[in-house]
Amino acid sequence: MPAQPCLSIMDHVLTAALEDAISAFTGKRSTLSRATPVGGGSISHSIAIEAGSARWFVKLNNAEQHELFAAEADGLRALARCLAVRVPQVVGDGIAGDRAYLILEYLPLAPLGDDTAAENAGRALAELHRMRSERFGWHRDNFIGATRQENTAEQGWPRFFAQQRLKPQLELARRNGGSDRLFRAGNRLLDAVSAFFADHHTEPSLLHGDLWQGNAALVGGQLALFDPAVYFGDREADLAMTELFGGFPHRFYAAYREAWPLAAGYEQRRTLYNLYHVLNHFNLFGGGYLRQAEGMVDALLAEIT
Repeated sequence: MPAQPCLSIMDHVLTAALEDAISAFTGKRSTLSRATPVGGGSISHSIAIEAGSARWFVKLNNAEQHELFAAEADGLRALARCLAVRVPQVVGDGIAGDRAYLILEYLPLAPLGDDTAAENAGRALAELHRMRSERFGWHRDNFIGATRQENTAEQGWPRFFAQQRLKPQLELARRNGGSDRLFRAGNRLLDAVSAFFADHHTEPSLLHGDLWQGNAALVGGQLALFDPAVYFGDREADLAMTELFGGFPHRFYAAYREAWPLAAGYEQRRTLYNLYHVLNHFNLFGGGYLRQAEGMVDALLAEIT
């Protein structure tokens, strides 16, 4: 038997809201014919929906989490201004009954391989990072995973990273059962962050902000980016995270460095930048991330003592 349309995972209020949003976006009346669960998300529930021959990607969460989606839509629109990368178009976001939703263009994603496309992707990321601002930060706070990410504008990068990246995560880790050892050593590190930038001049580049391999792919051979936590910061922070959870292909890094070489001292700053994400993973998921964070703080302090 042919597969039957399945809209049972959505109620009438949500279905109507999605249809209205898609209709406003396309300029013609859309009626949903199918909704299929999509796996892979740890924070929100995702589905693929169909209206005629068109397909859309939808994220769903509790209504009180709508700010997550509004921030994501804002970040996607910012990334889309760089024509070197492919970003899903934002169709709309809102609240329907007790659920928040975000509707995006459905992209046929392919993984990054160690080939010419990976080289093009490395150069594309360098082009994204060439988008600049006069200050570090962003025009609004947003989220790294489900954790609020502060973005108040700053002129100085070391202070911004210490006060708006590491400090909030350390304070949250303490409330979440992190060790006194981590908190004491982490605060020593906060006071010494500027030592890692004594010979490194940083200018504000547009960052994806959450750039691990699960948030990047290829569409038609072009680098596709999604699930951002955008802000203007040191471009090395994006590069560092690409190396944290499995890494990107070798040819990706070679092409990026050819397009825009990295400064001396990147390896030490890479650990500093990735500490932010490891702390966030402890705050979101607990477990062995605490010990990993402690080790990273100890290694960073050893570099400057």
